[in-house]
Amino acid sequence: MQFNELNLNPNLLKAIDDLGFRRCTDVQAETLTRTLSGNDVAVQSQTGTGKTAAFLITIFQLMNESDEYRGTRALIVAPTRELAVQIENDAKALGKYLPQRTTCIYGGVGYGQQERSLAESVEIVIGTPGRLLDFSQSGKVDFREMGIIVIDEADRLFDMGFYPDIRKMMRRARPRTERLTMLYSATLSVKVRNIAWQFMNDPKEIEIEPEHLTVDTVQQELYHVAQDEKFPLLLGLLRRESPRNAIIFCNTKRATEIVAKKLELNGYHCDFIIGDLPQHRRLKIIERIKSGDTGLLTATDVAARGLHVDDLDLVVNYDLPEDPEAYVHRIGRTARAGKQGKAISLACERFVYSLEPIEELIGMKIPSASVSDEVLAVDESEGKRLAISHGLERPARARSSGRAARTGSRGGRDRGVPGRGTAGRSVPGHSGPSVGGVRHSRSPKHAAAEAGAEAGSRSRGPAPRTHRDPRPQHERPDGARDRGRPGPGEKAPSRSASMDDRIAYYRQKYGEDFVSKDVDTSRPTRPSPPPQSEPRAARTAEPVQAPREERVGLIGRIAGLLKGRREGRVDAPKR
Repeated sequence: MQFNELNLNPNLLKAIDDLGFRRCTDVQAETLTRTLSGNDVAVQSQTGTGKTAAFLITIFQLMNESDEYRGTRALIVAPTRELAVQIENDAKALGKYLPQRTTCIYGGVGYGQQERSLAESVEIVIGTPGRLLDFSQSGKVDFREMGIIVIDEADRLFDMGFYPDIRKMMRRARPRTERLTMLYSATLSVKVRNIAWQFMNDPKEIEIEPEHLTVDTVQQELYHVAQDEKFPLLLGLLRRESPRNAIIFCNTKRATEIVAKKLELNGYHCDFIIGDLPQHRRLKIIERIKSGDTGLLTATDVAARGLHVDDLDLVVNYDLPEDPEAYVHRIGRTARAGKQGKAISLACERFVYSLEPIEELIGMKIPSASVSDEVLAVDESEGKRLAISHGLERPARARSSGRAARTGSRGGRDRGVPGRGTAGRSVPGHSGPSVGGVRHSRSPKHAAAEAGAEAGSRSRGPAPRTHRDPRPQHERPDGARDRGRPGPGEKAPSRSASMDDRIAYYRQKYGEDFVSKDVDTSRPTRPSPPPQSEPRAARTAEPVQAPREERVGLIGRIAGLLKGRREGRVDAPKR
């Protein structure tokens, strides 16, 4: 179907021609024939098929040509900031000859500029759920003004936990019979269908069969590789393919930054994008990759949707995604709008278990290639230190100040994890983490435990004060000592002390002679310790060596006495 067959607004059709669009894609044709007539739709569509243009063309056409929707506002809900910004750019390109104005609101930036744009009564509002609800609470956004509502990437929204937020927004909107609602999702799951059933007006389902989830124009390739050979293989593939631009996907933020830093050390100009980066930095990085200033970009799945790069040559799955649908969205970054592209996946022993679900979802076996010495390249970053600033495997929750923050253990999910909250540490390769600013040569687990114990001892503060008799020890009544404090000469012997020193300590402590019944008392034994009033030299005189049989018997009696005291069966004798 040609766009000029749809009887579109002339200014809208002119913008479509400027973008080089002539024929509708399957999703666009199926959507526009229904939405331009005012019917709700629930569309299952893969990435890169032109669904964004489908609902934007619908919005501009109805706002300019339909009396029912002229003068109303449109709301487009997206899961990520990147996707929201991309939709805004597409809307400005399609509506550049039309009077409707567009604004984009999302978290991670200040409220002031977004509040001012909303105060100008813009007709099309694009945003993420959290910031939209914030403005709804403050009265800056009224969902009842929205005559058209679009929920884009609904499955991704629900995966990110926005299902209650979507329901809340839909309940605050005008009745479903008084608005047009369009819902787009990679899969029409149970939650997606629940939204359609509860908040949409008899929506028409447009569903794509699972075997067509991957783009036919993407050349797919798979390598089975060991974990320690993944990066040399990546270098060899980049050398062989020589892409003008490429996106390399990793599963964790730490791996994303490590791969980017190692590529830099190997002579590649590479940026990385993860969810922890401030929004202004993320937008600058995306702009650099789009303009060609940066050739390589490493990213987590935050960039799998909403990052549109024209003529992207290559997508590399450095880690196979654990969610099979994420594979479809990753490789969909290339071969957009019918162009050719290539996607290479590296299946290591850690993530190879995701391969079977991926192949089951896409309905095909990914062609595999063997790893040879010719394709492996020398890693120039081997053994060099990497300044890793985002060494987290998972998003870290902000912890409040106080004892929990100081000890890094109680009340937090980051217990025992090395390096949490320690930005800017240097890592040789990607090992040897530092804890609390101190580099440990031991394992991360032991290093974190030691740092936590040290911090915990500092946070407990000084020991409680105990009663102290002001009189000198020799003037106190017999047996009177400072409670909670050892008396003079009563420091417990260390494990390295001799047997005789330990026996002398316990003989003095408990006031017993500890004479073994099985030992001949006629044999010389160690004399009892001198009283406390004797000079120190007399108390520390060299003791007489006791026979081995006697020492063994005494140690047994001491152990039994200590065990009885712990169990509360024996009271310490008075001296």
